[in-house]
Amino acid sequence: MPNIKPISDLRNYTSVINEVAYGNRVYLTRNGHGQCAIIDMKELDELDKMKALNQLMSKLNEAEISICEEGTISADELEAELGV
Repeated sequence: MPNIKPISDLRNYTSVINEVAYGNRVYLTRNGHGQCAIIDMKELDELDKMKALNQLMSKLNEAEISICEEGTISADELEAELGV
């Protein structure tokens, strides 16, 4: 069950932070609407890694589609195009 608290609970910062753990985020609300979340640093690192992996896989998929649709060029053609 989500741990939802009004942002005014941050007056007692330590008690709110003590509730944060891996997989147990604390969601803060302002005037009854979601404002922000506090999450464990290890969980944040994993989310960042998953985001980066997702972006990489997306770019690789785009490249694979491009190869299928447009084909490739030889190393000699590449060197000629780059002027090397």
